[in-house]
Amino acid sequence: MNKNQEVTYWYEGICPYSGERLRLPRTLQVEAIAKDLMQELAQTISTEGKMYGILLTESATGEQIILKAFSGLLNGESQIIGWVPKIAGREKVAMAESIALNKLATIKQELIALSQIPERLEYARRSPEYESQLQALRDRHQISKQHRQVKRSLNEEINSQDLDRESQLEKMARRDFKRDRDLALLPLKEAIAKADAQMIFLKQERRELSRTLQTQMHQAYVLTNFAGETRSLRQLITEGAMPTGMGDCCAPKLLDYAATNNLTPLAMAEFWYGKPSPDGYKVQGEFYGACVERCQPLMGFLLSGRRSLPDPLKKEQEQIPLFKGEEIQVPLFKGDLGGSLPVIYEDEYLIAIAKPAGLLSVPGRYLDTQDSVYSRLCQYFGDTISLYPVHRLDRQTSGILLFARDLDSLRNLHQQFQQRKIHKVYEALLSGKCEKDRGVIDLPLWGNPENRPYQQVDFERGKPSVTEFQIVGHEAHYSRIEFVPLTGRTHQLRVHAADPRGLGLTILGDRLYGCRAATDRLHLHARELTFVHPRSQEVIHLQIPVPFT
Repeated sequence: MNKNQEVTYWYEGICPYSGERLRLPRTLQVEAIAKDLMQELAQTISTEGKMYGILLTESATGEQIILKAFSGLLNGESQIIGWVPKIAGREKVAMAESIALNKLATIKQELIALSQIPERLEYARRSPEYESQLQALRDRHQISKQHRQVKRSLNEEINSQDLDRESQLEKMARRDFKRDRDLALLPLKEAIAKADAQMIFLKQERRELSRTLQTQMHQAYVLTNFAGETRSLRQLITEGAMPTGMGDCCAPKLLDYAATNNLTPLAMAEFWYGKPSPDGYKVQGEFYGACVERCQPLMGFLLSGRRSLPDPLKKEQEQIPLFKGEEIQVPLFKGDLGGSLPVIYEDEYLIAIAKPAGLLSVPGRYLDTQDSVYSRLCQYFGDTISLYPVHRLDRQTSGILLFARDLDSLRNLHQQFQQRKIHKVYEALLSGKCEKDRGVIDLPLWGNPENRPYQQVDFERGKPSVTEFQIVGHEAHYSRIEFVPLTGRTHQLRVHAADPRGLGLTILGDRLYGCRAATDRLHLHARELTFVHPRSQEVIHLQIPVPFT
């Protein structure tokens, strides 16, 4: 085989008609072409981080043509000369999209304004002052009380009625102070409550706007495959909620354009360029496979009808090191929400989900971070049930995620977490061989507000963070480890693994904390969760397989 044709990754999908596994390679040749594009991007002013893609194609006359695409918007534009255009159909909802985005921007500003109303700021200033003054009053009265007790114990010639009167006056003084405080703060609290109610209404309106816009866009987006068939996103994804931005990634845009223009795809490569992604997982200049949430569900249809190319020898395929997080599908699961959120436990009080890597636990602040386990569950169940997240997992961490279906159950489980009665077990691959077999890591963690979401060990400002660990095996160049967190700090396991005072080895794929290995996910999985059921008081033990080997 020509060195340039050596395969480094396979884009794969199952044909929805024949059930055949369809494949498109990423080769050293197309990676070299992508690196040339990186050099061009280095000359541009824009430093925003995003995914870019290259598709090497062949025309009907045998001419090789290179297509390039970017995900989402580039410098605020969706269509730029020289780049593959957006998928057909979005123009049908352009007006609705513009109106919705303007409304969402207005709602965002209103929420910011409501969170910063003068009454809220005034209450935040005056309330501590009142508490400080009240505490000083209590301290003075406590000293007076002690003096009275001394006088009574010494049987001095005292007038007991005078001492009682003095005590009563002090109680009245405290009562009057509290009354004056409450009268002064009441208008502020009322204004804050009114603002909070308006914020709840606006957030609900924001969710509805986002949901309506996404539905319109998914119905309007039309994809074309190499058999000449066209389908909207809604026709292709018939069940469950679709992630925000589906159809805007590089791979669908490139394959759709090639199919529409009668070009045969030979090889494709996607890479990240610019500032690292917010979670630190994607870094400049590295290649990535099809994203599990937005691209992979479309790959089977998009590759259908493509003129087949000879596959490399099986031996050569087996030499390709792939660390690929597959969707968990095992018999113990009770059900599945839209094919991507397996339900592992459910009753009238609780629901537990197998969260895939790459999906948020709960929505973020902005439009492009609204897709999450919580929002998908809400969309799936509608208004039939209430849902409350009991805890969270990092976006790149897979595993068991628990939700309560009423506030009493939520409070009970939160109390169990606070009292460390909930037992969690994580499994991970470290990016090297660990010399320690087992132990306890006790390193306080602090999140620098100027460098979120990064956490660091800080013995002065950090909060107590304790993790038990045990090595359960060694595989190739990596160690497989079992973590039992005794506290629940942000990125606790990731920092305790990476810090030299902990294990000194990053979790494989943890780019935020320094791992540079070529993997397509963070190899951290919440494998087990044990707790006391908030109603039946039975011990519930949940366990799911680890999706990486």
